[in-house]
Amino acid sequence: MSALMTRVLRHAAAIPVFAALSLAAWGADGGAILQQQCASCHNLTGPAPQTLQALWSRKGPDLFYAGNKYREAWLVSWLQQPKPIRPVGEFYGDHIKPGPKGDEVDAVTLKAHPALGQGEATAVAAALMKLKAHDDLIAREKIEAGALSKSMGEMVFDKFLGCMACHRIEPDYGGLSGPELYTAGERLQAQFIASYIRSPQAWDPKIWMPNKHVSDANIQKLVRYRELLSKENAHEK
Repeated sequence: MSALMTRVLRHAAAIPVFAALSLAAWGADGGAILQQQCASCHNLTGPAPQTLQALWSRKGPDLFYAGNKYREAWLVSWLQQPKPIRPVGEFYGDHIKPGPKGDEVDAVTLKAHPALGQGEATAVAAALMKLKAHDDLIAREKIEAGALSKSMGEMVFDKFLGCMACHRIEPDYGGLSGPELYTAGERLQAQFIASYIRSPQAWDPKIWMPNKHVSDANIQKLVRYRELLSKENAHEK
């Protein structure tokens, strides 16, 4: 065997080892993964967009308050098997086309979120839970224990507040421009849900979700309603 061939074979044999070491390094440092793989689409440092132009150019949800928003177990699971949460992406206007019955989703324009391995997902979730901007808003919310019927939840959600115009309460049922809500109880922390309903603009100054000045009693009902929907969705899987 020639010296050149020997060097080529040695180099080829070293590639899998290098790849394995690289993956191990990534998995051990969730912060590094966030900076290298996530920062191009997600705001990790704040503040939220201060103009409509900045809001419309956002590629993915802001993550600088992820530790006050998401549930860590959900993050670990979702990052390994990401599925769309917003049926038409971050900005509705970029991903729709005219159809026979009005606007419809232009699936060609939607990009799949990259999946991570279990170790990487666990490390990234842990890093995200350390991003806790807006502690002051979270501290104002107290979630009360209580039960709620599905019919009462739907009445507040749809008839009183009209939320279904933008949000889905089950697959393929509801609006398209906002994130699905039948997984919100599993995905989001209850205090964040309450705070965001109370004042969306406190979290996202230019967001199009209106502040409907929901009463404390109805905020509690809406938090319970999302938890109820998530339990039903998990049972149906």
